[in-house]
Amino acid sequence: MSNEKCRIGVVAPASRMSPEVAERVRTLTGSLYPDRTPEIFFHPQCFASHGHFAGDDETRAQAFLDIANDESYDAVWFARGGYGSCRVVEAIMCGLTEPSRRKTYVGYSDAGVLLAALYRSGFEAVAHGPVAQDVLRDAGNTAIGRALAWMVDRAPEALEPTVWSAKKTAAFNMSILSQLLGTPLQPDLDGHVLMLEEVGEAMYRIDRLLFHITSNSEIRRVTGIMLGRCSHITPNEPDFGMNEEEVARYWCLRSGIPWLGRADIGHDVNNKIVPFGSTVKTAQALAT
Repeated sequence: MSNEKCRIGVVAPASRMSPEVAERVRTLTGSLYPDRTPEIFFHPQCFASHGHFAGDDETRAQAFLDIANDESYDAVWFARGGYGSCRVVEAIMCGLTEPSRRKTYVGYSDAGVLLAALYRSGFEAVAHGPVAQDVLRDAGNTAIGRALAWMVDRAPEALEPTVWSAKKTAAFNMSILSQLLGTPLQPDLDGHVLMLEEVGEAMYRIDRLLFHITSNSEIRRVTGIMLGRCSHITPNEPDFGMNEEEVARYWCLRSGIPWLGRADIGHDVNNKIVPFGSTVKTAQALAT
């Protein structure tokens, strides 16, 4: 545990963040760290509005670069998911400078687009984990506390329990990873335990996503697949006849990818931290 104050910048590369999030997160942070309260700066862009997005593409990309390239910040925290990161990822990756490589990046859902690009480019502190907007969920304080515990202290209890036993790990929303495959953003996941989660999709769509993911020749080089939670599954008419675990097991068997069980991740307050890459090595190095 460091006595230095951590400085975290929040940006929204996709959808707009609810205005109440900033106040609630800051209040919670003060109560969790009364003696060394991390400074959390919400970039004004988080509250911008441009149609579906938190500002136009140029505004969202520049906000990310403002924080990532600023030496004074320790972490870049995604405000929320939604949609839009794919529209700005190229501009962001082209604009990053050396200070950006020394930061922690935490988010999930649509943020997976940028996490994938950062990891592919050799960034060493990229993690799938709660976003700031999770504070609005029921019992959302637990998710925020977990994200802060990782960004501030690299607390091992914030991690998905199985990551310590894996040589390398990565985690994605199924839809996001499926859309990345075959693009220049597809990360090298050779030798990784790949954890997948989904929200708001019918079983036939989950089946189709897993078909696409497990059919990819590069994905077939993973150590195995773990399935996180698939929440708010929409009705299937007629009933699909298989649940999400049965579907995941089916495609693992078809593809020859080892099935490794369930993972404690998902679009909920229990979403645990999954660092990309060598978890033990990264966590130990960053904690010293």
